[in-house]
Order: sequence, then C-alpha cells, then structure tokens
Amino acid sequence: MMLDKGSSQSNLDFFLQCTTPVVQSQFLPQTEIRKLNRLWHPRERGPVEYFTLGDLWSCFDEWSAYGAGVPIALDNGESLIQYYVPYLSAIQIFTSSPSVNGFRDETESGDGETRDSFSDSCSDESEIDKIWRSDGCSSEEGGSEQDNVWHLNDRLGYLYFQYFERSTPYGRVPLMDKVPLIVHFGFFNL
Repeated sequence: MMLDKGSSQSNLDFFLQCTTPVVQSQFLPQTEIRKLNRLWHPRERGPVEYFTLGDLWSCFDEWSAYGAGVPIALDNGESLIQYYVPYLSAIQIFTSSPSVNGFRDETESGDGETRDSFSDSCSDESEIDKIWRSDGCSSEEGGSEQDNVWHLNDRLGYLYFQYFERSTPYGRVPLMDKVPLIVHFGFFNL
C-alpha cells in the first residue's frame, strides 16, 4: 500500500486501517437472543450479529508470522512500510450463563511458565488481579471490591476466563503462538 501524496490520513489512521481485523459476522438465531443478558442487548432490539473467536484468531494468522504492514509518512514526504506483530497482553471472556467448568484465570509468569491462579496465594496479587478475581480470594480492605466485582458481573455476565501476560513486551510470543493456550480451554468455538 503506497501513500497518496494528497491523502489527509495521518499515520495513526493508516495504522488503525491496516491493523484492525475484519471478521465476517453471522446472525444469532432468535432462540439464542432470548438467552442474552438484557444489559448487553435489550430483547426488543433487532437481530444480533456475532463472530466466533476462531474467526477472529484467523485474522491474526499472517500478521503473527510476518507482521502487519503499515505505511508511514515521513516528514520529508517519503513513505515506508513498518511491520507490527500482534501480541496478547490480556483477555477476559464473559458468558451469559455460569460455566460448567467454572472460572479460569491463567497468568503467564516472566519465565514463560503458565500458572493457574487457583494455586496462587491471594497475598501476591496486583491491584488489577484483585479487581477481576472471582475465585473467593478477597483483599484486606473488606467486601467493597468484591461487591464491585459482583456488580460488574451483573452487567457483563459471568467471567469464564481471563489471562494476563506478565512478560515484558520484548519477551512475548506472537499472538498466534498464544492461541493454542486459549484453544486448550475450549474457547476456539465461542
């Protein structure tokens, strides 16, 4: 993609245009619409479009291998292509009904090992972990944070899975190398 000399688009516009995945959407059957959280979608609204995580992951396949090429306009009028590789920093998946398997919280430590937070103690949590935990650990401040989590669950649904990367950005693997971890927990078809 070459830059048009008369283009009014900024480098940020080109970045967003070239790195935003385009996923084919489908329409949710009417029987499934009734199961949605009313805050997500009031029942009186029209059809609901959705896509699967598998379709989204497919969009990142080539970018994870080669990078997403983005044209950059330099101050001297020249342009070049800069490549960006997507990484997974964090993901949270909410569902409209409680999970059969229960909540999963996976964290990647800096040494590349994945650990399940069910075996972690609550004392070494970061503030963000405290806010999003729902496996029974609570902070020393009392029930107010837990109350906030339950209030968020009312709005967002049931926290089915969350993952927070702990490695520095330069130590992270490309997104498609991380997807097998998520697929392992059965999220490819969500």
